[in-house]
Amino acid sequence: MTKARKAVLGILDGANQPLSALEVGGSAGALCDTATIYRALHYLEENGLAESFVLHCATHGTERYYVSHNAPHRHWFHCERCHRFVDLGACKVEPILREMEKTSGVAIRSHTLYATGICADCAALAASADCAAVAANADNTR
Repeated sequence: MTKARKAVLGILDGANQPLSALEVGGSAGALCDTATIYRALHYLEENGLAESFVLHCATHGTERYYVSHNAPHRHWFHCERCHRFVDLGACKVEPILREMEKTSGVAIRSHTLYATGICADCAALAASADCAAVAANADNTR
């Protein structure tokens, strides 16, 4: 494996969330140019060392990569407010996919699942802001 591929794999391995190619490039510094980053990411994915998905987000939408060679396939949650990723853990849909294969006669080779919404921290902030707004309105009506 080339030095650039090892470096990109190390960056993904050390990340606690899926990274865009731009984020990988920022971590790699002067070691790799943009084209080398993309070639390394595609090599790692083709060889089962990384996985990717396309994040559909108006603010941060882009292809995201994460390491897959040292952990089972997993799924992610993306907060629409703070844009943090939460690792939802190992895949739990494999049994459903196997049943789909049986009933439809197809052979599923891979799948991608990520969920979007509001994380617990952002939900708590929104709830406290709502409570503050209600209290302020009550004070104004007195």
